[in-house]
Amino acid sequence: MNQGLIHALLLDGRGGARELDPYELSNWQPEQGCLWLHFDYRQPDTRRWLEQHSQLDKVAVSALLSEATRPRATSHGQGLLIALREVNLNPGADPEDMVAMRLWLEPKRIISTRNRQLTSVQTLATRLAQGKGPANSDTLLAELAFELQRPLGEIVEELDEQIDELETRFLDGTLETSRGELLTQRRQLIQFRRYLSPQREALGRLLADKDHGVLSTEARTSLRETQDSLHRYLENMEAIRERSAALDDARANQLSEQLNKRMFVLSIITALFLPLSFMTGLLGVNLAGIPLADNAAAFGVFVATLVLMVALQVWYFRRRGWI
Repeated sequence: MNQGLIHALLLDGRGGARELDPYELSNWQPEQGCLWLHFDYRQPDTRRWLEQHSQLDKVAVSALLSEATRPRATSHGQGLLIALREVNLNPGADPEDMVAMRLWLEPKRIISTRNRQLTSVQTLATRLAQGKGPANSDTLLAELAFELQRPLGEIVEELDEQIDELETRFLDGTLETSRGELLTQRRQLIQFRRYLSPQREALGRLLADKDHGVLSTEARTSLRETQDSLHRYLENMEAIRERSAALDDARANQLSEQLNKRMFVLSIITALFLPLSFMTGLLGVNLAGIPLADNAAAFGVFVATLVLMVALQVWYFRRRGWI
């Protein structure tokens, strides 16, 4: 028994499918219907089966077993090699840590591999069990691509609400302690765009490939709608990123302005006390000949002089518009 095989579903062409046992799988022929094989590529049995029983060449096998891959789509032999990413909806995971899915597509067979659970695969398997799934391999690919990007709508809406809240905090003057939230959001947006931009290009290459004729008109229409939705999500993410950058700049400018005001106050205080310090230092030297040293009213005169100096400085600063 293949420990890496998650399911082997034979599509009936009417939206349903049934699970094949190991004997039926080993004797499957294309005339029986479209076969969907889904593997966990971390299992040694998966590599063994792909190398010995899949009838795929080394390039296709290596692509299906690749540890790290970016979204892409390319023609290879009589089929298509595809790598896509799904929002990570696994418990305790970060959504932007997107899960990779690798596919080999033929007219009568589709082989997919993953290393973590994919919500889209579970959704399609449930639909097939209910008789409401895709009828063949190309529509299966189209529905998979749609399900892979479907959670992005809620995520973009949530990110938009977060930036709205941060902007409200900025206007209320309470954003100073929330810079970590702003940086977290920008990191999420960068991670999403890292995979979604090439995924949009991969869907575009699928639509542009007309040499194999693997994709039907129905599948192409669905993939085009998915690509348009993905493009719209990316545009919204770019707008949110720009708002986030503008908010961070405004926050930095606000902090810089506050710092400048504080430095200005300190400069004024320094300017006021500098002459006073000079006078007290000059008259505080322990040398003979200090004026009024023996006069009982000398201290009062000195203090009055200092007050007058401060008053003159304040008058001058006000006249210059500095305070």
